[in-house]
Parts: sequence; structure tokens; C-alpha cells
Amino acid sequence: MTEAPAPASSVVRVAGPLVQFGYVPGIAMHDLVLLGEARLPAEVVAIKEDLATAQAYAYTGGLAPGHPARPQGRPLTVRLGPGLLGGVFDGLLRPLSAAGDRLLAAPAARSADAGRTWPFTPRAAEGQRVAPGDVLGDVPGGPGPGLRILVPAGSSGTVADLAPAGRYGEEDVLAVVGGTPVRLAEPCGVRAPRPVRERLAATTALITGQRVIDLLFPVARGSTVAVPGGFGTGKTMLLQQIAKWCDADVIVYVGCGERGNEMAEVIAELSRLEDPRTGGLLADRTVVLANTSDMPMMAREAGVHTAATVAEYFRDMGLDVVVIADSTSRWAEALREFAARMGELPAEEGYPAGLASRLAAFYERAAAVRTLGGSTGSVTLFGAVSPPGGDFTEPVTAHTERFVRCLWALDRDLAYARHYPAVSWADSFSRDTATLARGPAGQADPDWAERRERVARLLAEADRLADLVELVGITALPPAERMSVLAGRLVREGLLQQSALSPADAYCSPARTAALADAVLAVAESCARTADTAARADAVEEVDFTPLLRVREEAGPTDTAGIGAARDTVLARLEEVP
Repeated sequence: MTEAPAPASSVVRVAGPLVQFGYVPGIAMHDLVLLGEARLPAEVVAIKEDLATAQAYAYTGGLAPGHPARPQGRPLTVRLGPGLLGGVFDGLLRPLSAAGDRLLAAPAARSADAGRTWPFTPRAAEGQRVAPGDVLGDVPGGPGPGLRILVPAGSSGTVADLAPAGRYGEEDVLAVVGGTPVRLAEPCGVRAPRPVRERLAATTALITGQRVIDLLFPVARGSTVAVPGGFGTGKTMLLQQIAKWCDADVIVYVGCGERGNEMAEVIAELSRLEDPRTGGLLADRTVVLANTSDMPMMAREAGVHTAATVAEYFRDMGLDVVVIADSTSRWAEALREFAARMGELPAEEGYPAGLASRLAAFYERAAAVRTLGGSTGSVTLFGAVSPPGGDFTEPVTAHTERFVRCLWALDRDLAYARHYPAVSWADSFSRDTATLARGPAGQADPDWAERRERVARLLAEADRLADLVELVGITALPPAERMSVLAGRLVREGLLQQSALSPADAYCSPARTAALADAVLAVAESCARTADTAARADAVEEVDFTPLLRVREEAGPTDTAGIGAARDTVLARLEEVP
């Protein structure tokens, strides 16, 4: 039951998003407060003696001492319902709409959805006893995933007043469970994770369709990933590729502090992209949260928690959800600015001392779970990090690396060489590899772990020899080491590079990845066997490897036979080496 609002107070001080007002009995940390006649939303972040401090989630221009401050007696909440998929929202889940290169504020967008209704089909029966998480009915999703109306956590009992099949609005009561009305849309706090029955071991791979990731640095459903990279290294493009091609049911994309025109372009592209899974639009299974650099700063801070809450809402329906936060560095900058206004003692580079715990709390919301209703679902978190100057030792990157299971470090030299995705095989890691090798992915492809180890070994050996080649030249090396350098080039150019603009190569299935890797490894082994003298090493290096290097873009998305033909062509040329 919603608590009654506390008595109104008055604003004492306004300093940007920081607003102080007189203490009123009953107010608590993280309570929602409405400020001024415009009822600007704010959240209590400090209580000291006769003053309370709130962080405002809206522009505070015009707010002045003496204006009313109305505590609501409840934490910051958002409304979760069927209007989320395909929508664009701010950090408090208020609707936005794109207009050219701008995102319009919530009131201008909300009017378009006024009076909207959705179809509802009951699955329970009146008089039936239900428990938290049980399904009361379905809301068909059209091209996107359908929604389930669940018994809320903390409610149980007999179903009464179950609504018949029909169309209903967000506030319509669909059923009464144990005296608690269940509506089409439900309020939910953003700070606390939604309850589950149990957390499960993450053993199922999330297929991203990007070879360098699925082969070398795989991620499990319910795991966490950090993607650090300097300016121009391709973070946004890589994350957009994952949003488009990964095998998750729902994508929650969060733009934290990005430029407004860039965010508008992302939204416009999502609205045009075809969903390769359903044939509809990718937007039909995507929720976009946009807090651009020209929006209130502290809405970024709430935005990542709102995104996790939205993801958990869909997870509780038994779906696999991916959250992409681009970027957590802008989120951390908002924390730093507000901490400075609060007068907190700064830690490294001015960030608040609690930065590490804030990052940990966010990434801890990723999990594979058994829901209250008994189904399984997952939330996988991807956080882009934008270290200033590409310095991976700065606090946000360093702390994030401690809490994630996978790190996909983007290398500036690879990006400048137009090697995309510019994922560094030397600086990246995946702690999910051993678990996935024993899980369904390893059972479906028993050779995956060995194949990954062989590719990683070739790359490591080629990197070890790279500096030596620059000093003495390739011809000064023994034949075996010359072939190691050649093998590293074949792996980089024939396997790890992937074009997001190529219809054939934008997505790569696990079977196609395995075929390409096996082809490159077979050619590399043949080179090593053939080049037993310096003269033969010269001849091997002059062989035309073009069929192998170009097959990734010439063979179709499922054409493993074409990859085998290219491999055989190059192997035949190696056999002709004198």
C-alpha cells in the first residue's frame, strides 16, 4: 500500500541539481520529493538535523527558496507496462520523442499515448489460488515478445474480479489477488533489485554474432561485460552490433550523457533496422533510455538503475534481456559533479569515495535466475567505458574491471589500422570461458575450447615476435618463427576482422565462426609444415592467400561449404610450393 505523503516543507537552498529543504517528520533516505509549483521530481540523498537534501532529476531553473517541497512518502518509482517495447524514455521512464536531431521532453511526447489500450487475455481463473510470480494473463506483443501479467511480489491468495479478454488501459484493474488490485502497469522502485526465487549459475553462452567475441572472449547469459576504449575505437558501433545481432529476447539501450544528435541518430537507426530474428523492426523488442548531455545531469545517475529495473521486469517473464549502458563514464561524471556540490571529500581524480560500491551495485544486478513463478530468465549487463586519453588506469575503468566477468578492451592502434572490431586479444579477458566450455555451448561444439586455445596461442606468438621483426626484419628469423608471424596475420585478417557494413559478414553464426577458424588453423599448420627451409619460407610467404582472407565477406552468412572451398584452394597452392 502506498504511504501517505508527508507534510509539505519549503525550499531553503538551490545549487543546480542540489536542493535543500526543511526537515519534516517521517521523511527517509531515497524518498521522492516534488519541488516547486512545477512539481519537479527529486530524491532525498541526505538528512542532517533540520535540513534534508535532495537531488533533482529535472532542470531547476526558476526554483527558489520559499517554494514548496512535497515529500511523497515513497521511494523513486517508475511504471512498468506494455508500452515499454519500442519506446524512448528519459532516466525516470518518462516518454520522449525524436524531432530531427533533438529529443522532446516528456509532456510533448506523452500526449500521443494518452488513452492508449492494449489487448489482454486471461490465463488464470476466478477462485484460483495463486502465489507471487504466477501468470494471470498475457498481453500479445505483435512482432515483439508478448508480456505476461504476473502476481506481484508479496501478494498471494485467491483470484477475484478477473477481467475478461479485451483491451485495457494502464490504470485498469485486471484482477484482485488477496485483496490487492493488479493493474496492467505496475509501479516499481528503481534502487532495489526485483526479488527472485534463486540465482543460477550462468552456463549458457550469449551469442553476439561477432567472431572475436564468440570465439575468444565469450559472455554467458546473466554475466557482465565492460567495453573500455578511447575516442574513435568503435565502442558505440560494437555495442550497436551486439544490440542488433545477439540472441537476447529484449534489448535495453541506455544513452548516458551522449550528444543529443548522436542519440537521435541511434534512435532513428533502430527504428529502421530489420530484426533478423523476427523479420519485424528491431525497435519492437528494444527499450531506449536517453539522457543526453543537454538533459538534467542527475537523471543519468538514475537512468542506469531504471534500465536494470526495466530489464528485471522482462526477466521475471522468463525472458533473456541485455542492458547496454553507453557510457558508464558519463554516469560516473554525474556522480562526481554532485559529490562536489555536496561537499564530499574527493577520492581519485575527484570521484566520490563510494564510486567502486556504486559500480558494484549496478553490475550485481546482472544474473541468470529462477523467477518467483518458476521460469528461468537472465539480465546481461554491458557497460561502455570512455577513459580520458585512452588511459585504462583511470578510476572508472580500473574499478569496473574488478567487478565484471568479461573485459573487451578496444585498442586504438587496431582502430587506426581499420581493424574492426578493435578488440585487443592481449588486453581482453573472459572469466566465463571455463564455465561455458562445460555448458551447452561446449556440448554442442566439443572442439570449441581447443580451437580457442590454438587461435590464442598463434596470436600470442605473433605478438611476441612483432617487436623483433621491426628490429631485424622478417627474413632474419628462422622459418618456424616466420610462419608464426604469417599465421598471426592470417588469424587477424581472415578471422578476427568483421565488417558491420557487409550483408554477409555483419553477423557470424557459431558454425560459420568455427568453419573460418578451422580453415585458418589448417592453412597455418600447412604453412608450418611446408616452410622447413629459408627458401621454402620465402616461397610460402609469396603464396596468394586472398581466397582465405576474402571468404569471410564473400561466403554467405550460413555458407560453410564456401569456406571449405577457399581453404582447399589455398592448401592446394601450398602443396605446389617447390
